[in-house]
Amino acid sequence: MNINIEDIVNQSEQPFSGSIWIGSGGQASFEMGYGFANRNEMIRNTPLTRFGVASGSKIFTAVAICQLAEKGLLRFDTLLKDCLEGTFPDFDPAITIHHLLTHSSGIPDYFDEETMSDYGELWRLVPMYGFTSPAHFLPLFKDKRMKFAPGERFSYSNAGYIVLGLIIEKVTGISFQRYVEENIFRVSGMKDSGYFRLDQLPERTAHGYIDNDGEWKTNIYSIPVIGGADGGAFTTGQDMNRFWGALMEYRLLSRDYTEILLSPQIKQNEHIHYGYGVWIVVKQQRIFKYFVMGSDPGVEMHSSVYSKTGMRAHILSNVDYSAGVIARSLDEVIFSRENEEHAEQSQL
Repeated sequence: MNINIEDIVNQSEQPFSGSIWIGSGGQASFEMGYGFANRNEMIRNTPLTRFGVASGSKIFTAVAICQLAEKGLLRFDTLLKDCLEGTFPDFDPAITIHHLLTHSSGIPDYFDEETMSDYGELWRLVPMYGFTSPAHFLPLFKDKRMKFAPGERFSYSNAGYIVLGLIIEKVTGISFQRYVEENIFRVSGMKDSGYFRLDQLPERTAHGYIDNDGEWKTNIYSIPVIGGADGGAFTTGQDMNRFWGALMEYRLLSRDYTEILLSPQIKQNEHIHYGYGVWIVVKQQRIFKYFVMGSDPGVEMHSSVYSKTGMRAHILSNVDYSAGVIARSLDEVIFSRENEEHAEQSQL
C-alpha cells in the first residue's frame, strides 16, 4: 500500500518532533526522524533515537500478567484481595485481575483522566524524584473511595496498572522494571529499550519538551523520575516493531494467551474496544487495527498494527502533540484504501 507519509506529516498544524517507522513485518518502508532530541545541543532525532512512550507501555504490563497466568501463577479471575492481602481494605473484595487489566475495577485513580487534564500539575506538590516503584504510588490512591462497582463500566485507570505492577513484583520477587526488561524486552530483541531514569538518560535518548508560553522546557519535573507499570518506558520505533513481531509470532505468549490479550474485552464506544493493555478499533464488524498510545507532558506516541494488511506504524514524539493527529490521518488513508480495494474486488 503506497502512502505518502511526508504529506500526512506536513498536514499537521504544529511541527512534528520525533520519529516514524512504517512497514510490514520486520521490513521498513519508511523511517524518518524529525526535530531535535536535544534542543540545547541541536542534536537531531533519528530512527535510532529512544523516546519515552508514557502509557503506550501499559501493554508490557499486560503481557507480563499474561505470562504469569500462562505459567499458572495466577488467573484472570484471581481476586485482588488474595494477591495483595490487607493492602486495600477499603476496595471492593470482588475486584479481579481481569477488572484491573480492562480498566473496569472501579478503584480510585491517582490521576483520574475523567476529572484531571494536566499530569504535570500532580508533581508540583508531590516529589516526582521519589517515585521509583509501584509501591511509592500507594499513598496517592489506596485510601480513597471506590468510583463504582467492579465490572460496571470502562474507566481508564493508571492506578489499576500500578496495582498490576505490585502483583507482578509480589509473584516474581523482583522489581517490575527488571521483570519486563528480562522477560519482554530481552526476549523481543528490544536492545534499545528500558526504564531509564530521567536524570540518567543513556545516549540517543530524546528529552521530552513542553511548550511553556512560547519557551521550551524539559519534562524532567513533570513526570516520575523512572517509569513503571502504568507507563514511562523508553524505546525506539524499531524496537516497538520488534515487540509487535515477538507478540504476533507467539514468542512472548502462546497462541491462546496472545489471542486473549488481543481480544476485545470491554467496549469504550461503538468503534473503540480494549483488550488487555491494548486498544482495538472495530469498523464494519471487523478488527481494523490494534494499537497502543501514550501521552505525558513532553511525550506522545501511537503504535499500530493494521489487521488486514499486517502493516505497522510507530509514531514516537518528544513533544505532546502531533503524533495522534498523524496517526488518525494515517488511519483515514488506510481505511479509505482498504474500502477502495474491497469495492474493486467485489466488481471482479
